[in-house]
Amino acid sequence: MTAATNAMAYIGMFCILAAFVLETRGHMSSRGGVYLGMMILGSALLAVRAGHMGEWAFLILEAVWCLAAILALLRPRTSATEGRR
Repeated sequence: MTAATNAMAYIGMFCILAAFVLETRGHMSSRGGVYLGMMILGSALLAVRAGHMGEWAFLILEAVWCLAAILALLRPRTSATEGRR
């Protein structure tokens, strides 16, 4: 593993874990732009690293998480109660 892919893995891991911890502590919303941005960056970096290392299952997992966060950022969901009106 090169120093660059190692650094990417740690930065990606930090972004995802920090977003999760901050969200579970009530400091940010999982639908907010900062949270979603951290998830996009973290999962994209981990997906690139997984592809570089040939870890295909992890690559798919991270790519799907990244895509889900991008879609959530582009098209915010309405709440369940708003959708039923």
